[in-house]
Amino acid sequence: MTSPALALHPTIAYHLTNTLGWQRLRPLQQGALGPIGDGRDALLIAPTAGGKTEAAVFPLLSVMEEQRWTGLSVLYVCPLKALLNNLLPRLQAYAGWLGRRVELWHGDVSRSRRQTILRDPPDILLTTPESLEAMLIGTGVDHRRLLADLRAVVVDEVHAFARDDRGWHLLAVLERLTRLAGRPLQRIGLSATVGNPDDLLSWLQGSGAATRPSEVIAPETRTDPGAADVELDHVGSVANAARVIAALHNGEKRLVFCDSRRMVEELGQMLRDLGVTTFLSHSSLSAEERRRAEEAFAQSRDCVIVSTSTLELGIDVGDLDRVIQINAPWTVASFLQRLGRTGRRSGVRRNCLVLALTPDDLLASAGLLLLWSRGYVEPLRPPSSPRHIVAQQLLALTLQEGRIGDALWPDWWNGIGPFGEQDARPVLDHLIAQGFLERDGGGLLVGPQAERRFGRRHFMDLTAVFTAPPEFTVLRGNVEIGRTDPGLLTSAVSGPRLLLLAGRTWAVDWIDWKRRRCFVQPVDGGGGRARWATSMSGGASFALSRAMRDVVLGADPPVKLTRRAVSGLTGIREDHRDLVRPDGTVIVRTGGDLQWWTWAGYRANATLTATLGPLADPTQRVDDQHIRLRNDLTGTGWRQDLVSRLSRPEVDERALNGLKFSALLPHELAVETLAARLADYPAAAAVLAEPAHLVNFV
Repeated sequence: MTSPALALHPTIAYHLTNTLGWQRLRPLQQGALGPIGDGRDALLIAPTAGGKTEAAVFPLLSVMEEQRWTGLSVLYVCPLKALLNNLLPRLQAYAGWLGRRVELWHGDVSRSRRQTILRDPPDILLTTPESLEAMLIGTGVDHRRLLADLRAVVVDEVHAFARDDRGWHLLAVLERLTRLAGRPLQRIGLSATVGNPDDLLSWLQGSGAATRPSEVIAPETRTDPGAADVELDHVGSVANAARVIAALHNGEKRLVFCDSRRMVEELGQMLRDLGVTTFLSHSSLSAEERRRAEEAFAQSRDCVIVSTSTLELGIDVGDLDRVIQINAPWTVASFLQRLGRTGRRSGVRRNCLVLALTPDDLLASAGLLLLWSRGYVEPLRPPSSPRHIVAQQLLALTLQEGRIGDALWPDWWNGIGPFGEQDARPVLDHLIAQGFLERDGGGLLVGPQAERRFGRRHFMDLTAVFTAPPEFTVLRGNVEIGRTDPGLLTSAVSGPRLLLLAGRTWAVDWIDWKRRRCFVQPVDGGGGRARWATSMSGGASFALSRAMRDVVLGADPPVKLTRRAVSGLTGIREDHRDLVRPDGTVIVRTGGDLQWWTWAGYRANATLTATLGPLADPTQRVDDQHIRLRNDLTGTGWRQDLVSRLSRPEVDERALNGLKFSALLPHELAVETLAARLADYPAAAAVLAEPAHLVNFV
């Protein structure tokens, strides 16, 4: 063991050499020793399997021993239960070197195991934000006693939290934990590459951002596109993608990413029909089904696992030979995560084969690979205006404390962002007016409306800030296979009702409508259908759309292009040659149709459409690349002064159903919250500042 390990506790240093066989620490692990050992907040950035967990845990264990921490002193928070399950044996081994204990606490942990943890808390507890919330509001947990010795919190995959409302929920819960512990908590985030690491660390620090020392540690994040083997192909259909995957890389272990659960199921069945040993992983498969598939895949060689983004995070499925991507993900950051799953073994380069299904997919894939080749990574921006999370937190805090002071509740969040007095007061007033909270002298209590709406199962619906659409549990006998959309059980069919789940076809025996359960039997052959409700991705960003424009203008990503990809891109350029200009946007009149090709992305075009008002075609749907204008417009003078009056995008009322706890907000505030998240004012302003070129076709 080289000298940097001398900062570690001697027992840890001994085991690194003699148990793990390490000759040296990785640069990230070496760089984290000093800052974490000194108590600094930190953001550790490295690719997948870059040793981030050890970089955080080894110095914490060393400090734990040197300063003789007792009780539950470290929380390790993950976005996925499967990731926690995967980490548990490893962290138990590390802590066991020092006679320390690690335990697991999430929804699948038995009640008896939880009671054991409460009686004798471990040194480190692995959990999720939702389980922490349940712990705080539950009547069966003395959270003040349990958390009295808390000193540090490690947030794994912090970028995955920060990009949606779970991040705001986590941040608010961390502030409540800080108050309960009675001391500042060291916050350590583990992340893949992001475009703005300093901002992400500052966000993670919450109320401590202005006072606590902090450091971003990212010694290995510079990526050289030339160090990876990336290939782009245009295959035309899922069936063709299956044939390509079956024909290539025989004898190797391949991980295939798809952008939907339905595609995972369909591709998985097609691969099996072609004789490929195939496993599946997505969120609507049962935990046991996913575990079996991931374990079998980890132990096999010549096989494929087909997954949604659930395997993008750091769940260990063993050494991979290949990553295959069906269409491109929407962000370079996500592509880097997936690319980083390969190249772990010495002498094996990182690699990814991208199979585009349609011409639109091919253009998006080429644009994303062009962005990646330029070293671009999206800045991570937590969603704006989380008023619904403020409402949830006000109710959760009241449940936690039983009664909160009408003037003292802001102290629990130490004034961070949206949870401060000024921003949160309108939400609080609405909760009181609607009976979700009620006044009692100078205090606030949970009101009757909250009891009626959220009181089932001890308010457990308040612990999760994401909305899961209703699904039916699919069982073969007593064994759960997964869950399916109820629409598949109600649509008209001729003959037996067939479902596609876990990569095979099942015939429905009978349906328990009251308990939302569906009992099935396996059948030979295909014909099963898969379907789930999907949430809108938000479309292409401004940066991605502009990269796609660059591709149309002739820029090729510096990756291997198959003959089909070259032919497909040639066709795309021919079809779009009059719709792009390097020095501005293009307004095209074709007969009675007038289209403004902005190449600005979904959010910018939604903002521009709202700003245009009656100048835009009211029947159009927002598109990533163009806006349909009122066909009697002439010239470009109508663009003048629009930049000074940018308007918020229109919000579909049905979209409010996807904003959990929107019922706790005044309707106008709920609409404003969604509109703020849909808008991209800087990109819209940039488009309006560009020249617009008129093109007329007869």
